[in-house]
Amino acid sequence: MRTRGIVALCLALLLTSCTGGGDSGDDGTVTLRFQSLAWQEESVEANRQLVKEWNASHPDVKIEYVQGSWDSVHDQLLTSFEGGEAPDIIHDASDDLADFAYGGYLADLTDLLPARLKSDIPQRSWDTTTFGDGVYGVPFLQEPRVLIANAEWLKESGVRIPTPENPWTWPEFRQITDRLSGAGKYGVAWPLKEPVSATLNLSLSAGGQLFHRGSDGKVTIRFEEGDEVVPRTIHDQANTDDSASPTTLGSGGSDTLPGFFGGRYAMVPLGFSYRQQIVQQAPKGFDWQVLPAPAGADGLSQGVSPQTLSVAEDSPHKKEAVEFVDFLLRPKNMVRLALGDWMLPTGTEALKDPALRTGENDWATGTALAGQLRSAPAQSVRGYPEWKDKVATPAFQEYYSGAIGLDELRERLEKDGNLVLARYQR
Repeated sequence: MRTRGIVALCLALLLTSCTGGGDSGDDGTVTLRFQSLAWQEESVEANRQLVKEWNASHPDVKIEYVQGSWDSVHDQLLTSFEGGEAPDIIHDASDDLADFAYGGYLADLTDLLPARLKSDIPQRSWDTTTFGDGVYGVPFLQEPRVLIANAEWLKESGVRIPTPENPWTWPEFRQITDRLSGAGKYGVAWPLKEPVSATLNLSLSAGGQLFHRGSDGKVTIRFEEGDEVVPRTIHDQANTDDSASPTTLGSGGSDTLPGFFGGRYAMVPLGFSYRQQIVQQAPKGFDWQVLPAPAGADGLSQGVSPQTLSVAEDSPHKKEAVEFVDFLLRPKNMVRLALGDWMLPTGTEALKDPALRTGENDWATGTALAGQLRSAPAQSVRGYPEWKDKVATPAFQEYYSGAIGLDELRERLEKDGNLVLARYQR
């Protein structure tokens, strides 16, 4: 009898541990699971500390911190949603939300969000998490793609140094990288192991849209004049001018840093948060600076996919989950999260904080670009992940390497891409 009782107790505990979040204890305490994707030491510490502060001041609603990973989050969430085991509060990126939102896995936050949070975050940021008539996440951290430059190299060359008020144009950028190249050195190293989001987001500056939604709500792909500017610039730098290193086209951002520090490349286009790695890894005395990405017909406009906080549709305590999100994203707390991730907050009040407007580590340059950030072109497109993996990534990689021309790139993006999207829009 004693053995059977112990077995029964163990089974009960096991079943409890396998259920989804939002459990209520015998004393009425609600426990919510918060899955965070923070990975940098400073960011993890900021998130954990904020959870600790919430728990100390909210005895009736406890937050359990769960560590997730950017590398596997989509598949992991899909499995947990289908198995009824999703965390209550979900950290992700806005370009990963469309299928989950349309699939009914995420709660519509429209009527749950407090007025303070709604008004503090600009509509252009809310657009990144709006699918159909619902809002399925709170965008809270974002980063522009910038040029990290060898300041000494640029100074010695005598080229004009761009600013957010007077950036380089795309043709000027190509001319300058050509001028900076020679003797085995390159004006730029493009790390394009994942070429799609970088290309599409930067193409907004030149008026590129690629995805066009018709009056029937369906999306089609058209690779038009504005969409050509950025890909053609990169292709010509690598294959015509010899001003972009061909060996880095298949590399990730971190892979380019040793060559950058070693004086092989004058500039590397990277996300704003890479500054942390540069501060940590740069040789003593290495002089670097942040420059805005080139501007086109639409100025410095740039697509972004902010980090987001969502609530699972299956959570029985959505109201309490949103209250925690609101706490996490109070202006001072949002600043702490931004500093921990070396990114920009979406909140207007947080962006005013002096810590984000200092010249140290060029925070001020990034903050000056915040108003130009827009919803990434593919943000609300169903089927985008499949199109990106099966069609766009190999097509852009082959184009940038010189294996195919612009016409074939266009045909593959449009013809093959529209076949993929059509399956999601029947």
